Amino acid sequence: MKNIDIYKNFLSGRHLSEGVRITAGIALPALIFSYFGFVSQGILMSLGALCISISDTPGPVIHRFYGMLFCNFIICVVYIIISYVTAFPIILALLLLIFGFLFSMLTVYGVRISSIGIAAMLIMILSFENPIHGNIIWLNVMYILGGGIWYMLFSLALYTIRPYKIIQQILGDFIIEIGEYLQLRGAFYQDNPDYEKTYKLLLEQQVQIQRQQSLLSDMLFKTRAIIRESTHKGKVLLKIYIDVAELFESIMTGFSDYTVLHQQFDATGILHKIGNHVITLTQEMKAIGLAVKSGQHSFAENDIIASAKELKTQFEDLRKTFMNDNNLDDFISLGRIVNNVQYLTEKINGLHYYTSFDKKIKTVSKELVEQSNFSESQDLRPALFFNNLNFQSNIFKHSIRVTIALLVGYLVSLFFKIGHSYWILLTIVVILKPAYSLTKQRNKDRLFGTVLGIILGVIILYFIKDKTILLIIMLFFMVASYTFIRTNYFIMVLALTPYLVIFFHFLYGTSLRLVLADRMIDTAIGSVIAFVASIFFIPAWEHTTIKTYLLKMLDADIHYFEQIAKAYSSENKLVLKDLKLVRRNLLTALANVSDAFNRMLSEPKRFQKNSTHVHQFVVLSHILTSHFATLSYFLNVTENRFRSEDLLPVIENTQRSLLSAVHYLEQKEGEPDTADVDSLTKINEQARSLLEKRKEEILIRKLETNTKQQLVEVKSVIDQFNFIYNIAADIAKCSRAIGKA
Repeated sequence: MKNIDIYKNFLSGRHLSEGVRITAGIALPALIFSYFGFVSQGILMSLGALCISISDTPGPVIHRFYGMLFCNFIICVVYIIISYVTAFPIILALLLLIFGFLFSMLTVYGVRISSIGIAAMLIMILSFENPIHGNIIWLNVMYILGGGIWYMLFSLALYTIRPYKIIQQILGDFIIEIGEYLQLRGAFYQDNPDYEKTYKLLLEQQVQIQRQQSLLSDMLFKTRAIIRESTHKGKVLLKIYIDVAELFESIMTGFSDYTVLHQQFDATGILHKIGNHVITLTQEMKAIGLAVKSGQHSFAENDIIASAKELKTQFEDLRKTFMNDNNLDDFISLGRIVNNVQYLTEKINGLHYYTSFDKKIKTVSKELVEQSNFSESQDLRPALFFNNLNFQSNIFKHSIRVTIALLVGYLVSLFFKIGHSYWILLTIVVILKPAYSLTKQRNKDRLFGTVLGIILGVIILYFIKDKTILLIIMLFFMVASYTFIRTNYFIMVLALTPYLVIFFHFLYGTSLRLVLADRMIDTAIGSVIAFVASIFFIPAWEHTTIKTYLLKMLDADIHYFEQIAKAYSSENKLVLKDLKLVRRNLLTALANVSDAFNRMLSEPKRFQKNSTHVHQFVVLSHILTSHFATLSYFLNVTENRFRSEDLLPVIENTQRSLLSAVHYLEQKEGEPDTADVDSLTKINEQARSLLEKRKEEILIRKLETNTKQQLVEVKSVIDQFNFIYNIAADIAKCSRAIGKA
């Protein structure tokens, strides 16, 4: 992406919008009340707004409303309870244990409810600083509630004014992320590709895309104005999403033996041309993403249709001059790639038109909408909470770690009387995460960000004395901190610290030096406690839980393959709704297993057990998913007519390998049924017979025959079943090694 495009992407993105919205929602009560001389009341209202802003995570507006409403209730109850017991350290420590555990356990209910737990812990910790008594407690809680309600109404009002803006921003990000994925896939066609590095980057990008798609699907399919009402803009946004989701599935198709392709075709230059065309397509996708985010009409910067035609012409010329009976098989693979690239080109070209929101754009059918729904209902049953009250649950172990760390932090602050000691507890809450890798990274980010931020804040105060300018700078840093709060923790801390330095300068004046010293000491203490807790307090290493993700991956593989395979082994028509469901589960499982493996790599080496075999499993799963997607592509796009009952033994034995992998991972006794390699013989003989017939035609230069079309259809499908069979066998071997360790 060009520098100017990066700039535009940032300015039109949802994170900057969130940063401005949150800053305005939090700062306005304090500024307005301070203007009229009610400083303490304004700060209390801003405190309430701050807590509610934590729970205002992206999602359907109805979920945001109930989330913020529930958060208002929780923080008020917690504030009242803590305020009444601040004079009793033992009771306070007991409540710290109870609340710390309960609010950390809310993570089982997803991001939104988890954020409410964080907001509750924040108000609990901040209530320690200035103990109050009597009626002042109720007066303060009214100001906090007022600030919370203000922020809720302010945030929802902005949504009402521009209801589609957040969806456009997330959809634009989704398109850009898929463009990045396509660019990574294009690396396979460049000279001397680094396969291992590319696969690693593809897996990481897959995780990002899945997160965007899950959020976007929730926003689209749980918003009444888009699904039920007749708003043209909403329906076009839905059409763009569905087309982009199909585009992503098409991009995932066509995994080939790139080493063989390079050996056969490097000298012709066609692979390099494919790679360059793919780069051009990624540029177009990023332009489309920016256009969707900003609400503008995008136009193709390159004539991608003409470029695709040139690519097709070069391929056809190669068939006439370079194809022979020795490389016929490879030409079939290359032909599939060229056809897929043409399909992607047409799709991307169509997306440019959709950004015009022209009234002539046809909306999607109700059936297609249902088939494309990736949203899932959040399980809010109390049973989910109680089912996680055991040491097999990572969230349970995380909650105990948080509880112990908070108690240790409180005792340290109690016995050593360290300045603004609540910062110790705040540091623990924001740093300590269920995964060690996240805790480790946040620890480093917070320490370095705090030190650099304090230096930056002191420099600003040294050179700038005008209070109005300082206020503007403080608001700038406030916007920056909330802009990066979900994307870059280091930049968030780096911006948050000078904002607090300037704020405390206004609040404390001459005692600022003492406040800064306290902040650095407390941050260091909290970081040490959080880091020690993540290693020694019931640690949760990925190698202990990753088998769960692997098993879910295999389960998704089995169900997806079953749906696809039966369409080729009989004349039964594929039910697209069922296919979309199993595909969603497959992509979710793949993203989860990739994410878990990446977390494992961030842990200490001594805890990275089986990392080599797990990495092999993840890469094989990604390739297997691509071959599944290719079979789906043949059914839905090319309308491949090949069907054969001879595939049944192949399907059965492929499933047997996947079930063997489950057997090994679950460490069951005995040996599972092994796959019969002879099951491939009959179906491969059918393809070989057609191949030999086609070779004879090529020898006499008969290039366009019925045999050609039949061979392409038959061999395209049979090749995929061969790939899938062999990969499933490799996954079984890999699983056996993991299970033995």
